[in-house]
Amino acid sequence: MAMLDTAPPAPVAGKFERASFTGSAAEYFGIWIVNVLLTIITLGIYSAWAKVRRNRYFYGNTVILGRSFEYHAKGMQIFLGRLIVIGCLVAINILSLIHPLFSALTTVLILVGLPFLLKRGIRFSARVTSYRNVRFDFVGSAWGAFVAVMIGSFVAVISLGILAPLASRWLWRYIFNNMRYGDREFVTEARLKSLYGVWWLPALMVVLGAALMGIVAAGIAASVNDVEGSSMAFSPIHFLFVLVFVVYGAAALIYRIGVRNVVWSAAKLDGRHQLFSDVPRWTYVWIAVTNVIVTIITLGLMRPWAAVRMARFITGHTGITVIGDLGEVLSSIEATGAAISAEYMDMEGFDFGF
Repeated sequence: MAMLDTAPPAPVAGKFERASFTGSAAEYFGIWIVNVLLTIITLGIYSAWAKVRRNRYFYGNTVILGRSFEYHAKGMQIFLGRLIVIGCLVAINILSLIHPLFSALTTVLILVGLPFLLKRGIRFSARVTSYRNVRFDFVGSAWGAFVAVMIGSFVAVISLGILAPLASRWLWRYIFNNMRYGDREFVTEARLKSLYGVWWLPALMVVLGAALMGIVAAGIAASVNDVEGSSMAFSPIHFLFVLVFVVYGAAALIYRIGVRNVVWSAAKLDGRHQLFSDVPRWTYVWIAVTNVIVTIITLGLMRPWAAVRMARFITGHTGITVIGDLGEVLSSIEATGAAISAEYMDMEGFDFGF
């Protein structure tokens, strides 16, 4: 499977270039520690502005074709969006306490409102992002979000994960096929066969995890009447319990990054410029797991190092093949996209955190 994850892009006429991340853990630590301290002092209020500072650093250090991305959101937009969401949640809980019938009503309201918030959240993130002075946009509908996210999740769950690749295809098609860079469209047509190709390994791991859970359950049941087995000392049963979480976590990570590789490598910009992703799955799992371990051991102080480490790894395994003369292609996009980007300046709205 490693061969599939790291295979180079198919030969095409054009310029292929990988992205890169130019930030450092030392630089980001200064931003991170200030964000943490101010968030604590302001009882969480500053977290909205902290998100802006964090994203501006990571976007500004993500480079492709010699230029970096830019993040234009303002802290107040994120703060007001969070206030709206918190206010709605408080109102929903109050209504549920007033009368049980309101619980059913609020559930319906959540099902109706969540796709709208998801759509608005993706659009906000797109519109506050730019590359070469051209902003991104998202034109997906709330109904599309309902089908891709709500129905897709339901289908994956009731099929016990067997139809998860289908749900993933719906989700990524909704995101990619409604994304715009200026006036240029993105499109991805990931094949189900390829998605199932990265599904079977994590599926086997889930089955293994279920088997281990059965062993754990049997061991716990057997120890109920066993005096020695009731001891709180670490035992093989405890080890198996931890192992189940490790297996399930690794399966989720392997599936997630495998789907990314398939979907991005099937995506195109403007119908011809091929995107590419070849993140090695097991290396991704290793980095993700060790990042968590190091962060916990250092009581969070190594979180900046972990974030930069992951960003550099993922970015370095992402690329694009530009078809045609690079200068002419970029100049054309900039010329037509700049006017459209200007219209977004006062249209971003609020970030609802979705």
